Amino acid sequence: MVLIVFLLAYILRRQLDAHNRLVSDALWRQWFHSASKVEAGREPGVSAGLALVLVPALTLALAMVGLDAIGWRFAGYPLEILVLVLMMGAPGWGAVLRAYSAAWSRGDMQGAWWSIEPRLPAAERGAAMSPDSMHLVLSRVLLSTVFQRFFLIGFWYVVGGIGLAVLARGLVALAEQWPQAAARARFQTLANLVAWLPVRLLSMTFGIAGDLAGWLREFPGNFTARGKKPAEILMISANGSLTGYALDPARFSQLHPEDWAEFGGRSLNAVRDLLNRSMLVWICALALLVIFGVI
Repeated sequence: MVLIVFLLAYILRRQLDAHNRLVSDALWRQWFHSASKVEAGREPGVSAGLALVLVPALTLALAMVGLDAIGWRFAGYPLEILVLVLMMGAPGWGAVLRAYSAAWSRGDMQGAWWSIEPRLPAAERGAAMSPDSMHLVLSRVLLSTVFQRFFLIGFWYVVGGIGLAVLARGLVALAEQWPQAAARARFQTLANLVAWLPVRLLSMTFGIAGDLAGWLREFPGNFTARGKKPAEILMISANGSLTGYALDPARFSQLHPEDWAEFGGRSLNAVRDLLNRSMLVWICALALLVIFGVI
C-alpha cells in the first residue's frame, strides 16, 4: 500500500499544483504563529519550533501504530494520502517559470528578474545579477524546492512512515518560515542532516535519468564531500546529467549565440524533465521493492 498511497498523493498534488491550489507553506506559517513571541535573548532557541513539528509527527506515527495494532490499518491510508498532499507540492511555480521564459525570450532580463524575485531566498533578492548568474540562482532554487517538497518527503515516508515524512518537511518549513530569524540557521542544519541521504540518492538518480557519462565526470567526487549543501549537490549532479550545456549559460552563449533567446526556456524545460524522469525512476524502484517484498 505504500506505493499506492504515495502514487495517489503525488498525482493529486501535481493536479493541485497545476491549478495553484492548497499552498502548504501557508499552513506552516499559521501553525508557527503561536510561537511568534519569545523572551528577549532567547530568539536563537529551537525547542519551541521542534516541539511544534514533533507533536504532529509523533501523533500521526502513533495513530498509524494504533490502527495497525487493532487491525484497522486500512483506515489510516486516506489520512496518509491527505497529509502527503498537504506536505508536498510547489504551487505557483509553473506560472513563474512561464513568465520568466517569456521575458528571457524577449531579451527582457529585468522582467525575467521581477518574475522570479519573490521565489528567491531573501539573501538573493535585490542583488544586481548578470543573466547567467540569475539563471543559475533560479535553477538552484527550483531544484532545491522540488527536492524538498517531493523527493525528501517521499523518501522518508517510504523509509519510516508518515511521521518521519512530516518531521522532514517540518524541519524544512522551520528553516524557511520560523518567526525568529536567529534560529533559522540552526533549523537549516537539522534540515540538511535529514536531507543528507535522500539528496545523494536523487543525485545518483539524475545519472540514471539523464546523461550517465556526464554525471560520472561531475558528481562522484562530491558524493561524500563535507560542507556541500543539498542545493549545491543537486546543481553539480544536474549539470553533469544534462546535455547541451543546459546549466552552463556562459558555455551555451559561446557555442550557440544565435539561440541565446531560447536558452532560458530550454534550460528550465530540461531541468523539469530531468526531475520528472527522476521521480519516475523512484516510483519504479519503489514498485520493484514492493514486488520483491522488501516493503
